Amino acid sequence: MAGCFHCGEPLPAGAAFSATLDGEPRNFCCPGCQAVAETIIDCGLGSYYQHRTGTAPRAEAVPDELRRLQHYDLDEIQQDFVLERDHIREVQLSIGGLTCAACAWLIERHLSQVPGVTLIQVNTTTERARLRWDDRETRLSTLLAAFAHIGYQARPFLPHQQEQDYNREVKSYLLRMGVAGIASMQVMMVGFALYEDLFPDIDAGLVQLFRWVSLWLSVPVMGYSALPFYRNAWRGLKHRALNMDLPVSLAMLFAFVASVYATVTATGEVYYECVSMFAFLLLTGRFLEMRAKRRASETTANLTHHIPMLARLETGGDEQEVAARTLVPGQVVRVSPGSVIPADGDIIEGHTSIDESMLTGEHLPVSRGPAEPVFAGTTNVESPLRIRVSRTLADARVSEILRAQDDALLDKPRVAVLADQLSRYFVAALLLATLGTWLVWLQLDPDRAFWVMLSVLVATCPCALSLATPTALTVATSRLTQGGVLVRRAHVLDTLPRATRMVFDKTGTLTQGKVALAEVTPLGSQPGEQLLTLAAALEAGSEHPIARAFLPHADAGIKVLQRQNHVGQGVSGLIDGQVWRLGSAAWLNPNAKDRELCVYLANEQGLQARFELADPLRDEAAELVRACHQQGLATTILTGDGSGQADRVAATLAVSELRKNATPDDKLAYLRERADQGDICLMVGDGINDAPVLAGAHVSFAMAGGTDIAKNSADAILLGDSLQRLLMARRVAAAARRVIKQNFSWALGYNLVVLPLAAMGHVSPWFAMIGMSASSLIVMSNSLRLSRL
Repeated sequence: MAGCFHCGEPLPAGAAFSATLDGEPRNFCCPGCQAVAETIIDCGLGSYYQHRTGTAPRAEAVPDELRRLQHYDLDEIQQDFVLERDHIREVQLSIGGLTCAACAWLIERHLSQVPGVTLIQVNTTTERARLRWDDRETRLSTLLAAFAHIGYQARPFLPHQQEQDYNREVKSYLLRMGVAGIASMQVMMVGFALYEDLFPDIDAGLVQLFRWVSLWLSVPVMGYSALPFYRNAWRGLKHRALNMDLPVSLAMLFAFVASVYATVTATGEVYYECVSMFAFLLLTGRFLEMRAKRRASETTANLTHHIPMLARLETGGDEQEVAARTLVPGQVVRVSPGSVIPADGDIIEGHTSIDESMLTGEHLPVSRGPAEPVFAGTTNVESPLRIRVSRTLADARVSEILRAQDDALLDKPRVAVLADQLSRYFVAALLLATLGTWLVWLQLDPDRAFWVMLSVLVATCPCALSLATPTALTVATSRLTQGGVLVRRAHVLDTLPRATRMVFDKTGTLTQGKVALAEVTPLGSQPGEQLLTLAAALEAGSEHPIARAFLPHADAGIKVLQRQNHVGQGVSGLIDGQVWRLGSAAWLNPNAKDRELCVYLANEQGLQARFELADPLRDEAAELVRACHQQGLATTILTGDGSGQADRVAATLAVSELRKNATPDDKLAYLRERADQGDICLMVGDGINDAPVLAGAHVSFAMAGGTDIAKNSADAILLGDSLQRLLMARRVAAAARRVIKQNFSWALGYNLVVLPLAAMGHVSPWFAMIGMSASSLIVMSNSLRLSRL
């Protein structure tokens, strides 16, 4: 480029603004353009320069913070991570500096007051936030600057960038831990000589010297290693929020200042070794928490690593390698055996097996052939394929899974909201208890008042209480995703263990949904083959399982006008000027006594054909119903099928109740009826007619092969069609509830026990520090057990 690399404007005479970006020298017209370009590259968004359709506007002189953030307002960059609908944009953000629920509360309160923001949700475990705003009222750079204003660094969530941020944070923690650890050992060696009961005859001048040495050894710990705790505490105080770093910071500062006073005046006791060791233990605990959070959230983030960077795109009679993210619907790509499929699409040539374990959790490959769908991130096992791309990578199934997973993690269930509120109030109560302890001990023993107060402050720090719920929920949600259950709404984990009745749709849920045409019986003068062709024309374009039985018999020459779906009944349309209807016996032939699954074809003259269909049960259906009964769950089949097949399925599976010939309104009314009787219903379905009841159930699951509207209405989605995942999800949810109760019991129990002991002076500051750190680690370790279920 002859002009400025960023804005394209001519380079001024004598301009010396240049930088090496992506290994090549680039020239700029001004320092503003150079700074913006360097920031774009440093943030991992260099693809902006590869795919932009025009040059960027010249970077004007703006404040440094806004200049660093303004590139996020470019549409070419936002297309990588921003979703837009009706001027409402949504982005997932990585947040730096989160430590507890109070941080999340502060961010949510501050950002919700910014004009144009319609939603802000923060998850402290994954250190991410979901932000939704009206782009006509504000810009993304303004919102990111609002995060910076209250002391947090927010950037769009990009997996590779988060990996870099995580590695950088690990190095920072290790360095701070190293300084604190080495200093603690040195201070403890020196401090050992200050214990009068061990060395009663030591010279007073030597004691004073050891105190000064301990002071200077502690300065790096207080001034560098403990700095993150001070920043977080001050950030909260500045915005009138109490977080768990406040008592931690107060404890360290009080102990250090008191020790300095004792050193300068040569009176009283010093606790430099306690302060240094406390900082080291806290940093160690935070480091282990960070590793645990990473482990808890990496399952879904790792899904993006399955998608290849490059794809082999057909161009005429040749092919070329292009970035997978640039593929658009209609393009054709080639995938070699053993290669990963780069985009969602349909096979147009080739038969092979596909490993879909990263999506469904099923490790056995599935057979795929022409006209069948394949998904980005899955692996072609055997034969070469030609695939026509059907969706961009941003809309691919793996992207939908990630978005739904993030929604579930950010959507706080009632127990999480209560835990957040409790931890905030607990900090205030702790500070009041600490003040009261100090005032009482001033009357009892002024010399011990400060140190008893310090023990109370440290021992009862609510770190474990703040971690009790979000960590367990995050680990459980990730475990379910790994097992092939995509949780879309967080209340699933709270409701599943309390369910008392499991309600099933029949077709496509308990049955395989692969309805086959068994027999055609003409009821009029026209031949069966012609009637079958007319029925196939009416069903063309439908996603209902019954429609698939007719699709192989479709004739493109037959045109259907005014096609209309009658939910729960069938379909109608105008063919050659005559109205034809295809649907259930209840709609077209109410007097039928069918024992099989049958649909009828009728025109204005009456019934013309009867089609007998067969839909076999899923292999695991009987085992699932049996397991439900063993666990005390009642079972119901709630189906729109009014035929005798519904009775046979109910009898074969021995379900508790059958409601057949039910319309969508009937299904919803049934759930309300059961709710009035005290039942908590788990609904499982897959069709368009199941959407209202899936949305209205206490908790609902959609099948992997179900319609899009069913999946959007459900609280969770089975990524594979195995019904056994329902039992696995219920087991994990029940375990999560137990772990949360255990975490709360431990955190509250520990504080209730240690508080009176510390207030009575029976807990020394150093023991309180060890106990507080151990309590947090116990809660984290207990939550991580969920990942092994």
